Amino acid sequence: MTEKQPNVVILHNPRCSKSRATLELLHQRGIAPEVVDYLHTPPDRAQLEHILRQLGMQPRALLRTTEPIYRQLGLDDEGLSRDALLQAMVEHPILIERPIVLAHGKAALGRPPENVLDILP
Repeated sequence: MTEKQPNVVILHNPRCSKSRATLELLHQRGIAPEVVDYLHTPPDRAQLEHILRQLGMQPRALLRTTEPIYRQLGLDDEGLSRDALLQAMVEHPILIERPIVLAHGKAALGRPPENVLDILP
């Protein structure tokens, strides 16, 4: 039986194969994380900053560059500030790379899904 693990959260997009595979990997490990459909419940700026710190990443590294809105907003401009990139992700959460698993004060990007194993108990 799977036990709810409130200290494990996945920022999930059910339409994304990597996100589904990461969620399945967690379930296989007996972990029932809190599932946050981040497109419907996006992180605010403070949460996004916290996630970036946990990941040890800069905003540009967490951007999905293949999304049409990326080019429409001109986010490929290397001169854009950190604030501009963060604001774009807050306003358009589809730009945030997924899935992200948060566990025990750490975060991991599930690309590939096995990356999240490093932060699990």
